[in-house]
Amino acid sequence: MARYVLAHATDLGDKTALSVVTADGVGETHWTFAQLDRAVRGLAGGLLARGLTPGDRVLLRLGNTVDFPLAFLGAIAAGLVPVPTSSQLTEAEITKMAAMIDPKLIIADQGIALPSGQSAPVLDVETLHQLADHTPAAFHLSDAARAGYIVFTSGTSGKARAVVHAHRAIWARQMMWDGWYGLTRYDRLMHAGAFNWTYTLGTGLMDPWSVGATALIPAAGTKSTDLGQLLAREKATIFAAAPGVYRQMLRAALPPLPDLRHGLSAGEKLPATTRAQWVDTTGTPIHEAYGMSECSTFVSGAPNHPAPNGTLGFPQPGRRIAVLDQDGQIVPHHTPGIMAVHANDPGLMLGYLGAEADTKSRFSGDWFLTGDTVSMAADGAITFEGRSDDIMNAGGFRVSPIEVEAAIALHPDVHEAACAEVAVKGDATIIACFYTPEADPVPKEDLSAHAHDRLAHYKCPRLFIPVDSLPRGANNKLLRASLRTDFETGTLATL
Repeated sequence: MARYVLAHATDLGDKTALSVVTADGVGETHWTFAQLDRAVRGLAGGLLARGLTPGDRVLLRLGNTVDFPLAFLGAIAAGLVPVPTSSQLTEAEITKMAAMIDPKLIIADQGIALPSGQSAPVLDVETLHQLADHTPAAFHLSDAARAGYIVFTSGTSGKARAVVHAHRAIWARQMMWDGWYGLTRYDRLMHAGAFNWTYTLGTGLMDPWSVGATALIPAAGTKSTDLGQLLAREKATIFAAAPGVYRQMLRAALPPLPDLRHGLSAGEKLPATTRAQWVDTTGTPIHEAYGMSECSTFVSGAPNHPAPNGTLGFPQPGRRIAVLDQDGQIVPHHTPGIMAVHANDPGLMLGYLGAEADTKSRFSGDWFLTGDTVSMAADGAITFEGRSDDIMNAGGFRVSPIEVEAAIALHPDVHEAACAEVAVKGDATIIACFYTPEADPVPKEDLSAHAHDRLAHYKCPRLFIPVDSLPRGANNKLLRASLRTDFETGTLATL
C-alpha cells in the first residue's frame, strides 16, 4: 500500500505533494513527493530497527498534524499494521480498544489519552521525528490480501469493533478517481478534515498522492470562515469536507472561487438546503459519496455522472452492489431492501479482529450487508430509505446509542437512558439523550460533564431530555425511533 501511494516520488519528486496551509501564511509547511517518500521509508527503517517485525500492530495516538499520515504510511511501509484512533477518545475508551488489538508499540503526542495497563512502549513525537532520518527501508512487499491497517467502528452492540483492512484496499480507491472525484495529477485537492480522520487520510492525502496531485490541508485550528479565502488563495480545484463544514462556511461571505471545479461530501447525509446554498453561492456542484468503516466509499455521484436529485448516486465502476430482501434474494428495481457489497470487493474488510461470529453475521452468502435500507432504480441510482438499526451519526462518525446510553446510565441520578439522532432544524441533526431520572431531573451541565468524562466529545449528547418513561415494544425492545419521531413532531411528553 505505501509503495503504491508514493509511486510518484520517482517521476514527480520535486512536485509539492502536501501543503499544510494557514490563514495568515505563517507556520506553513510544504512537502515534495521526494521528501515524503524519504521520511516514510526512514520511519519504516527506524521502526524496524527498534525490534518490531512485520505484522506487529502499532497504535497511533496522534493529533491533527502531519505526524499522523507519516506514522501511518511509515508503519505500513515496514509491514506493520497501524491502528489510527481519534485523539478525542478518553482513557477508558482507548484502554478497551488497546486490549483488543494488543499493540507492540504506541506512537503518541503529548496530552492525548493513553491506554492504561498496557505493556507496549510509547514512542513520543520528538523520537518519531528522529526516526525519519534513519536509513530508509525498502517497502515491505507480500500478499496484498494480508492485514494492512485497522480502524475502529461502533456497532449496534455498543462495543467498538476493530475492522481489519487489507493492503488491497488501496486498489479499491482507484474506483473513486472517476467514480467520485474526477481526480487527475493536475489537481490541488483541499480537505477540511483533521489528519487523524480516515476520510482525510484517504480522500485528502493517499488518493491525491496516488494520482500525483497536490494535497492541501488547513492547519489545526483553522476556522471554517477562513476556508473560503484559503480555497481561493491556494487555487484549489477540488474541495472535500463533511456536510457540517459546508454549512459553517456558508455563514460568512465566500470569495470568488474561479479554480474550484466541485466539492466532495461524505461522512453523513448532505442536507438539500446546504447543497442548494453552496451551488447558488459558488456556482459549483457537490458530489456526495456513501461508505462505511467496513468498506471504502462505493456509491457516489461524480462530475461525469452526477447523482439524480434525492439519490446517493451510483455504484462506482468496478463495484458489485445489490439490494437484498430478508432472505438474501435480490429485490426488483425500486423495491426497498438491504444494500449489500460483494465479498470480492477489494475495499471490503477482512473481518472484525477476534470476532469471527460478528463478521459472519454481516454476510448473506456472497454479500456483505451494510445495514442500510435503499432502493435501486433501473439505471443503478441508489436511493437511501433509512437505517436498518439505530446507529447515530455525529459529524461523520458512526456512534452506537448503546455505548452512549451505558455511559449515561452510570450517573447515580439516572434510572435509564435512550439516545437517538434527532433533527433540530432542516439541515442539522444532533445526538439527544432521553432519560428517566431517579427523582428530579438532573441539570444538563452535570450530565454533559458526566458524559465527557467517559466518552469522546463527538459521542456526547447535545440535548438531555427528562421523560417519565421510555417507549418499549411488545418484546421490551427500546423504541428509539419513536422518541426521535415524537421529539421532531413536538409530541414528546417531558418532565
